[in-house]
Parts: sequence; C-alpha cells; structure tokens
Amino acid sequence: MIDPKETTSRRAFLSDAGRIAGVSTLAGIALPHVHAAEDHTIQLALVGCGGRGTGALENALGIRNGPLKLVAMADVFASKLSDSHGKLRGHFASQMDVPPERQFIGFDGYRQAIDCLKPGDIAVLATPPAFRWVHFRYAIDKGVNVFMEKPVAVDGPTTRRMIALGEEAGRKSLKVGVGLMIRHCRARQELLNRIRDGQIGDIVAMRGYRMGSGGGTAPAVPAGTSELMHQIRLFHSFLWASGGVFSDYYIHQIDELSWMKGAWPVEAMALGGRQYRGNSVDQNFDVYAVQYTYPDGTRLFFDGRNMPGVHNEFASYIHGSKGSAVVSTNAHTPGRTRIYKGQDIPRWQNGQKTPAPENLVWAYPQPERSPYDWEWDDLIAAIRDDKPYNEVKRGAEASLVATMGRFAAHTGQIVTFDQMLNHDHEFAPDVDKLTLDGPAPLRADADGRYPLPEPGVKTTREY
Repeated sequence: MIDPKETTSRRAFLSDAGRIAGVSTLAGIALPHVHAAEDHTIQLALVGCGGRGTGALENALGIRNGPLKLVAMADVFASKLSDSHGKLRGHFASQMDVPPERQFIGFDGYRQAIDCLKPGDIAVLATPPAFRWVHFRYAIDKGVNVFMEKPVAVDGPTTRRMIALGEEAGRKSLKVGVGLMIRHCRARQELLNRIRDGQIGDIVAMRGYRMGSGGGTAPAVPAGTSELMHQIRLFHSFLWASGGVFSDYYIHQIDELSWMKGAWPVEAMALGGRQYRGNSVDQNFDVYAVQYTYPDGTRLFFDGRNMPGVHNEFASYIHGSKGSAVVSTNAHTPGRTRIYKGQDIPRWQNGQKTPAPENLVWAYPQPERSPYDWEWDDLIAAIRDDKPYNEVKRGAEASLVATMGRFAAHTGQIVTFDQMLNHDHEFAPDVDKLTLDGPAPLRADADGRYPLPEPGVKTTREY
C-alpha cells in the first residue's frame, strides 16, 4: 500500500474535492433538444441499454407522479438497444418517443442522447461503471438531472473524481439519484428507525452474504471479435470495466449494513481464492471473505461465492446486545425485514411465505413495494418539488468501500478507507478516449489470458 503519511485525510479530501471536477469545453453551447409540450413532462434519455438500464426505465416509466417520456437511447451494441427498445415499447408505448434518429450507437452516443434533453430532464446512466464519470460530467455540463446505476466508481482516482463531480452537480442544484435502492425501501427504513430506537441494543456484529451459483466468467476473445467490445459485453469479468463481481454484486449488502450501522468501515481484511473458473479468462475469484472494521470496532463479516452446486445465500443480518435483525432475506425485494429476541435467527426456507414465529418480535407487513420503484418515486418528487437531492457522495463512498474489500482480497493486504481513497492506480485512465475500433484498456497475453490478482505477490495493485 501507499505510505499513509503521503495520503490526504478523508476530511481534507472531501473539503477540497470540488476543485477536481473538470468542465467540458462544450458547456454553455446551445445544442438541439426535444421539446416537451407545456404539460410538465420530464423527458428521459437512456445511456446503456442492457438489463439494468432497461429495468431502470421500466421502474421510471411506471411512476405516476406526473408524465414522463423516453426520448433517446444510446449504447455501443445495436442489438442491446434494439432489444431494450422492443421490451420497453411492449409495456410503455404511450410514454416512448424514440424514433431511429434518436437511437445512437457508439462511444459518443451518450452525448447525442443527452443533447436530446433540456435542463430539468433526466439522463439515465446504466453503462458499465468505468464510463460513469465520463457520462456524468457531460450531463452536468448540459444541466440535466441524473439517475446513475451503482457502482459509480471502481478505484481510488475515479472515486475522487465522482465525489468532485457530485459537488459540482450540487452547486448547480441538479438532482442525482444513485441505484442503491435499498435505502429507499420503506421496510428497511422502518427497521433502521427501530434499531436507532434501541430495539436490538448496541450493534455488536453484522453478517452479509451474496453466495450464488456463478457469475463473471468469460471465454477467450472469439476470432473476428474486437477485444474491447468483448470486454464491455462481459464487463462483470474485467476489473477495469466493473470492479468485477465484487463491486457490482456485493456493494448492496455492504451498503445496506453500513447504513444500518450509521458509519463506513475504516479498514478491510480479506481472503479470496480461485479454483473453479475452468477456461474462463475473467479476473474474478470464486470466493471472497471480508472482515470490515467500523470506527467503534464493530465488525461486518461478508462472504461472497460464485460456484455451482453449493449452498446459496443472499441475505444480511445484524446482531445487537439485546436482539438481532434481518435486513434482507433472500433477495433485494421483498426484504421481509424483522427483529428477533436473542441471536438465533431462523433460516428462511425455500418456498416460505411468512416469518417463523420462534423469537419473533416484529416483522414488516407484507406485501411490500419494491425499492426499485421507491427510488424513482423519491427522485421524481425531488425534481418536481425542486428539493435538494444528491446521492453521489454516498454512492461514491459505498463504491469505495466495495473497492476496499475487493482490493484487500486481491492483494492479501489490510487496507484502510483513506488508503483506498488516495490510491493512485486507475484501471482505465483513458476510458473517455475509447473508440469502436481501438484497443482495450486490458490486453490478453499470447495465450489469450488476462493478468489475475496474486495475493501476497502483487501487493500494491490488483494486477
């Protein structure tokens, strides 16, 4: 790791971060946009038309707080844009006005799509996170509100950049939502209030699990296929594009438990290994186990696994001095939050509909509305009521904490929040200059394979 004496403190960094944000040379230039009728319609442009981007638009267009309309779409893959357009049109045809001339393909498509908006509209940024700062900077320059998917950064330099850009957006009174939707869940908010009221006593430990049957694998680049486009299409496989499965998948459990704790961890120590990836050329580990330490010494124990044929668990738990709680049960939604006497939390069984009664103190009533809908309700309400709304700093810090755990596992070192924030390694510093026919930020060796983390051997960088 870098010398702690050479790092800026977290507080000093955050106070100076606004000086970092760059300003596009296009700021202030009048560019054409699609004019909404005088009916208070908020227009949306989707940048990144994969599954998460399409899902975000389904949630957005389902909101009933005034009219919304999708007017532009952009992606680097024509097939993804076409598939997304077809799916959305099947459910929201009356809220779509995206003719072929407002469907943009290529690395500059984000500019063309955002140019179709007017100030007050929303750019939906759902590409792989490596591109987040590039697209966010342009949206700020154009004066449009933003909804961006998580994670928002994958290394120290991009985290610092995103926090600075978030401050710039705040100075312009732009509304910015980040897709850590659990914090908008009314069930989890009720649980948080009960924890703050002391119903489980002092938090003494937390546990998080995202153990599934696989994910983040990639074959060698097929003949005739661009290496860059192969990596973007399978972005969960490559650290530069996504932070790997750790950052993209595990951030939710880590964020929701830190929210319940009311603090970010100051240190991470981790284990990880790679045994069953077969011929995959990805950069992920099969297993991760991270011990996060909070300022008061409380630990979060997080386990991640990507293996078929083993026990799966997708849940978050809190243990207090007077009881215990469930933050997530077996997915993001429904959360089925609940509180128990003591520390014995009955395991939720496959097909179970209601909580087991043993030691149960409280459970949030079912059914509960999806937090994917609530986060859009809250953002649209802030825009229409012109209330402050900026989740960038929180999203960037959550992304950094995920990066801490991943870095600790990949290097075998203990890493602190400040060390990770100040780390100098940026995976793809020229991501804003990529072209369809250009080289990838990561290049395969003669055997078609990519560098892997080697804990204890590569100790200052992940590869």
